[in-house]
This record gives sequence, structure tokens and C-alpha cells, in this order.
Amino acid sequence: MSTTRYDREIEQYRSLMEVPSTFGEGFSWTSLVGALFIALLMVPGAMYMQLLAGQGVGPAAQWVTVILFIEVARRAHKRLKLPEIFILFYMAGAAMGGAMVMNQPMKGLLWFQFFRTSNAATGMGVAEHIPWWVAPSDRDVLAERNFFHPAWYAAIGLFVFRTVLGRINSTFLTYGLFRLASDIEKLPFPMAPIGAQGIAALAEQQTEETAQGRSREGNWRWRIFSIGGVLGLAFGAVYMALPAVTGALFDTPITILPIPFADWTPKTANILPAVATGISLNLGQFMLGMVLPFFAMVGSFVGFIITAILNPTLYNAGIIKSWSPGDDTVKTLFSANIDFYFSFTLGVAGALALVGFYQVFRSLRKRRKQIREQRDQRLSQETGPTVPEGRGDLPTWAIIGAYLFTSTAYIVVSGFLIDWHPGVMAVLFFFAFLYTPLISYVTARLEGMAGQVVQVPMVKEAAFILSGYSGDVDVWFLPVPVADYGRRTMFYRQAELTGTRFWSIWKTDLLLVPIIIVSSVLFSQFIWAMAPVPGPEYPFAERMWELWAANQCIIQSSTLGRFSAFEKAFRPDFLLSGLGFGVVLFAVLWMIRLPVMLVYGVVRGLNQTLPHVVIPQFIGALISRFYFERKMGLKWRQYVPVVAAGFACGMGLVTVLGVGVNFLAKAVIKIPF
Repeated sequence: MSTTRYDREIEQYRSLMEVPSTFGEGFSWTSLVGALFIALLMVPGAMYMQLLAGQGVGPAAQWVTVILFIEVARRAHKRLKLPEIFILFYMAGAAMGGAMVMNQPMKGLLWFQFFRTSNAATGMGVAEHIPWWVAPSDRDVLAERNFFHPAWYAAIGLFVFRTVLGRINSTFLTYGLFRLASDIEKLPFPMAPIGAQGIAALAEQQTEETAQGRSREGNWRWRIFSIGGVLGLAFGAVYMALPAVTGALFDTPITILPIPFADWTPKTANILPAVATGISLNLGQFMLGMVLPFFAMVGSFVGFIITAILNPTLYNAGIIKSWSPGDDTVKTLFSANIDFYFSFTLGVAGALALVGFYQVFRSLRKRRKQIREQRDQRLSQETGPTVPEGRGDLPTWAIIGAYLFTSTAYIVVSGFLIDWHPGVMAVLFFFAFLYTPLISYVTARLEGMAGQVVQVPMVKEAAFILSGYSGDVDVWFLPVPVADYGRRTMFYRQAELTGTRFWSIWKTDLLLVPIIIVSSVLFSQFIWAMAPVPGPEYPFAERMWELWAANQCIIQSSTLGRFSAFEKAFRPDFLLSGLGFGVVLFAVLWMIRLPVMLVYGVVRGLNQTLPHVVIPQFIGALISRFYFERKMGLKWRQYVPVVAAGFACGMGLVTVLGVGVNFLAKAVIKIPF
């Protein structure tokens, strides 16, 4: 895509919405009911889905919550205001995201209880060094499957500490960056109207329906959404709900379709050595391929083809040494990663960062003069304050004070846990007072000017490896003050465009944080008490968590002070070859004018994503592009996200129903007479 065309598209986005003259309160009793609805129904279902099939309810949970409350309000002859809809949408996303942390590697209690006893951590010598404040080492305590045992109090306390301080930073520093980018520098935030318009459309549709009833033309979204919902209900009943319900009745749940995928790797070992083969029969992957950019899906498939050619070559050349015939997908992926792709993809990631910075700053340099002229013209026309009246803002001293408080708390707690190691303390100060503010400001400006962000890979890992810390792995579990808060600045712009007072957001956060903490811990305990995690009832976790643990141990073993998996995996020559490959690939695509999105797809397909999901996603992309788009034209691009959202909703709802049956069955107290 040329820079001129890109600029023209950005200009179109800039003019989509204007900041309203008045701001309304979005926090109400409806918000409280919505929070309880999410905590009691959506959170446990999402956690269970993640363990069962490796996917959550996702953005569908936000739309389900908003649509449900709009329909309830309509039947009560009331209408939700636009700020109220925005807060409901934000609340659903924040609650689901916070709860899902409990299932993510390196973050959740369910993960830590597994990681402590995993084969990877034990085999690589990491398990014996995991600190007590992450997970207890006593196997009798772990066998009780009880997070309310005193041995788990420190880990729960650390989770609460991370959650509270992370939310404070996300609120205050992000808001301060937004004030800087939007109010002072007058940056346009071109991508913000996209999400804001979707929420505004729901509010406008309420008004239309109240005035003239449901019209055929205005109701197409609901019809398309319903079609996707029925498909999701039907497929989810077989794929997700059946294993959830039968898991409560039998020792091993009944699965008609293999979860998470059908593994063909041992059968294709002679034809494609060191290549993971198989396919995911999850229809959601097919739907995802229809929604995602076409050339990204093509790139992923090309990356998989390159992997299928490259891996046998590397195996025959003696580079991939850890693989042996008969290994399944998990072992094959790890063998290829530790022998080659760990260093190679580090180099490719570095190339992506370099090229990304070059492209963004190249476009920004061309656009800077125009933005400065527009800003100067706007400033000359303004006679009032630069901050919109009634938006609800905080003084600068509160922003700076909050960040200083959280950064100091991070450093003090981490210093206490790491025994004040001088090298690590220097890294903590560097992250807190230099890197995090700097990268957040750069990202905020990029988001505000071009709607783009650029990632710098492996910064934290490199800093700790170079810190001189050795002999233990405690450093990898510290609450470190490193994050990129500039990404969330667009959220405040969306709030501004929807006329939502910022104080509504902050009051919502005060309500959400304790709900996230309590619901996450309680449902983690309930899920773990029902059955071991991972285990036969959670096939995705049983299959994939060991691979995640092995990949994490590569980095964590770097500070053990002896020859480790990291020493084996880190190869500067492979890293440089990956760097060269990434730069050359970008240059070639740039010269022949192919979409840059193709590059990201290729990188995604290079042993980075499960190859089993690449094929159904590619098939979905082909059918979407060459059948539906040709038959329906541009309307299909409007329809397919709504179909996918309906599918995710239907699948999520029937899964939540199955999870509810499972929970009820296992919560019954059996009387021994």
C-alpha cells in the first residue's frame, strides 16, 4: 500500500466523528448489574473454554453483554444512553481480560500450580528454583488442590498486588499520555472512530426502533448476527458443551471432534521429518480466516509451506537434532524451536521492529508538516480552554504522583523478593523511570498520528540476562514495572468521541478490580477442585501447557549459572540469519508492491502458530475472498464480522450452559448413606 493511499485512508478515518459538546455519566446501577452478570456467568465460562479448547468468549462477551442489556432496557421502555453503552462495553472487556490472566502462562495461579511440577521445569532444572512466593514446593500441599491453603497466600497476594498497581498505572499514566497527545499536541487518533462508531450505532438503533419500530433495512445486523448465533449454538453443542457435560458424568469426557486438534505428526514423520502436521476441526478457526485480512492468511499459509520445506532440510543437515521419529506435535514444535527457531525468530522479530520503525517514522515525517499546520490553525481559532468542558479530568500532579507511587512500590517489593541484587535493581529503575515512560510516549504519539504501534522484542529478557543475576530464577517472576501504556490512549479518545465522562471510567475501575480479583480466585479454585489442571477434562491445557512450559524454561534457565537450555537455543548466527531474512523479505515485497501484511503472515506461519489452525483459516480466507465477496461484493465485508461475532456468541453461550451443568453436578455434596 502506497504512502499516498495510506494517508488518504487515514484522512477518511479522521473525519468520521467529532467530539460532542456535552459529556454524560456512563456509570449507573446498570453498570453494577452488568459487572455481576459478567462475574457470575461470563468469567467462569471463558476460563473453562480456555482450558478446554484454548479459546475464550473473546470480544463476543462484550457484544453479548451490551445487546442483552439493551434488549432488557427496551422491554422496560427505557433507553440506554451512549455513555452507558460505552461503559458496559468497556466493563465486559476489562472483566474478561482480567479474569483470563488466571489461565495465561506466567501469570495465573492455575498455571503456577502446573508449572511447579511440569516435566519441562523439572527436566531443565527450573522447578527446584521456583520461589515459594510463586507456588508452594510441598507436593502434599499441591495434591490438596486448594488455593485457600496458607501456603498459597503469598502467591495470591502477589496476584492482587500486580492487578491493583497495573490498573492504577493503566488508568493514570495512560490518561496522562492521552492528555499530552490529544489536548496538547492535538493528534487526531485516526483509528479511534472505528470502535466508537460501532457503539454509537447501537445507541442510534435504539432511537430508531423506539421511534418507528424495527425496520427491515435497519435490522440486517440482527438477522446476520442471529444466523451466526445459530451456527455457533449448533457447533458449540457438539464441540464444547458435550465434553463439558459428559465430563461431569464420566471419568473421561466424550469428544466427537478431537480437541484441540487431530495430530498427524507421528504418521507423516517419514515424509515430513521434524514438521508438525495435523488439523484443527474447530469451525471457529474457519470463521476467523474469513474475518482476518486475506493477505495475512495467505502469508501464514506460505510460512507453513516454507516450514514444511525448511524443517526436513534442517533435520537432514543436522541442525534440528532434538527431534526423533514418533514425536507428536508438542515435542516436534519444541525440538524445532530450541534447535533453530528460537534464535531465528528473534532475528525476524528484530527485523520487524526495525522495518516497522522505519515505515512509521517515514510516513510521520511526511505528515508532520500537515499536522503541525492543522494544529496551529486549530489553536488560532480556539478562544476557550483546550480541555473540553465537562469531560472530567485530573490535575497533572495526580498523574505524576500516582506513577511515582506505583513505580516505587514495584521497585520496593521486587527488591525485597530479589534480596536487593544491585544489577536487578538497576534494571528496575531503568524500566520504571526511563524505558516505560519513553516507549509509552512513543507509542501514544504513533497511535495518535498514524494509528500504528511498534513492538521492541525481548527487552525485559535481555535486560535481566545482562544484569549479572545468576544462580536462580526468581528474577523471572518479579512484578516488574515495564509495560507499554501508550496503546490504551486510543481508548480515552473513544470515550471522548462517545461523550463519556472520564470519571465514569475510573468509578468503573474501582468496581471492577475487586470483582476481577474475587471472581478469578474463586473460579480458579472451583475449577481446580473439580479435577486436576491440566487433565483429561481440559484437553487443550493437557496438550499445550507442557509446550508453553518448555518454551518458557528456555529463557528462565539463562540465569541458572550453568549450561542450560538457553545456551543451547541461543545462536547468534541463526539470529543474524533471521534478521537478514526479515529485512530481505520486506524489501522484496516493497519492490514488487505486495501488501506488507503478507510479511506478518509469513512470520506467523514460521513455526510460530500451530500449523493445525493455519489450514482451516486459509480455507476460510479463500472461500470468503473468491466466493462470498464475488457474489455479494463489499456487503460481505460488512456481514462477515457480524456473522463471526454471532458465531462466537452462540458458541460461548452453549458452552457456558454446559459449564454450568458441569459445575452444578460437581458441586453436589454426596451424603455417605
